[in-house]
Amino acid sequence: MSVAAPSYLTRVVTDGSDRVAWMRARSRGITATDVAKLSTPRSIETAAHAKLFGTSFSGNVYTDHGRAREPEIAAWVLQEHTISPSAALFHAASDLRHLATPDGVVQRENGHIELAEIKTTNKEWRSIPRHYLRQVWWQQYVLGAERTLMVWERHEGFVPVGDPECRWIDRDENEIARLVDLAGRLIDVLIARTT
Repeated sequence: MSVAAPSYLTRVVTDGSDRVAWMRARSRGITATDVAKLSTPRSIETAAHAKLFGTSFSGNVYTDHGRAREPEIAAWVLQEHTISPSAALFHAASDLRHLATPDGVVQRENGHIELAEIKTTNKEWRSIPRHYLRQVWWQQYVLGAERTLMVWERHEGFVPVGDPECRWIDRDENEIARLVDLAGRLIDVLIARTT
């Protein structure tokens, strides 16, 4: 039995091979990174300011380490969980302004879509940080995914400690609805400030 091509492939905005095109496309919508920061009315104002004027943050040694380690961790995810690495930017079926770039994506034989999100950290996690959960739920909404494998690799002084750790995060419709509402409010603020 052959599986139909995944419907999310029709919603690729850019494949991620051209970083400038990827950054430009991200600036035109609300991304999982944007949504991860949305939790209060004040956070909407802060996110709107960042979308309109940019931020001074261009990375640091921690983000550099994460970028360097991501391909290695993605290879582990592919081997252990058969989720293929991805750098593509996708838009939601219901709104072209809702965007996400999961670190991995696969459509299983049963038709269910599963994602991977990769992080590096120098801390022990007792639970997954809330802002990462918001990022994951947004990605699930954009791609129509059932669940996400959150994968993190701990390091000490930028030296990996052991194998990556991981945990499945199931789709949460209530959280997704809340995030879609917050993203709508952010879009309203952006429109009001640019008209």
